[in-house]
Amino acid sequence: MRSIRRMLVGIGALVAVWIGWGVYASRTTERVPSETIDRFDGIEIRRYPQLVLVETTAETERTAFQRLFRYLSGSNARSEDVAMTAPVATRSESISMTAPVRTDADGDTVTMAFYLPSTYTPERAPTPTDPDVRLVVESPRTVAVRRFSWYATDGRVDRQRTRLLEQLSERQIETRGQPVLLQYNDPWTPPFLRTNEIEVTIEEPDSPPRDEGQRTAIES
Repeated sequence: MRSIRRMLVGIGALVAVWIGWGVYASRTTERVPSETIDRFDGIEIRRYPQLVLVETTAETERTAFQRLFRYLSGSNARSEDVAMTAPVATRSESISMTAPVRTDADGDTVTMAFYLPSTYTPERAPTPTDPDVRLVVESPRTVAVRRFSWYATDGRVDRQRTRLLEQLSERQIETRGQPVLLQYNDPWTPPFLRTNEIEVTIEEPDSPPRDEGQRTAIES
């Protein structure tokens, strides 16, 4: 009986540490600045300023993440450690808007991007030393996002993406480009504390045409 009790206490302590780490990591990671414009039906309309990203395209999410993490860890022209921010953005390069982000035998690729901290301007951001990693400037844009928790499995992402696009279509809100998966937590955060979002750039009604969300590569 005592051994079972000790085992349960040990498991409880590990779970407490696991949860504590998730809460700490979520609260201490810098988030991309944005302004909330509206909310309806579980959707948030959000405005982003100009942002600087480091991104790469690879055959798997694991490979893409490792490349970007090496950049943050000093694999750049200044050997500078760069703080990680949230969220991490993932999008598919060769599948339709409503398909889940995944890699399969057909040779589809995944593009992953880390947003750099707000202190980094296009001129200040250190140049990647890996030729497969690039810096990108994203112009100000307005987006619609739908939030969900737990692990971002293909099926869950697909359902949330489909629901977001259906709701926007019902309200006759025009979208631009492919929806993007945003993930806010490190791999060790408990699933019930995880925050994920499906995001898509939208056209603002009664606004003049502009290059909203345009992405420009920074020349090295």
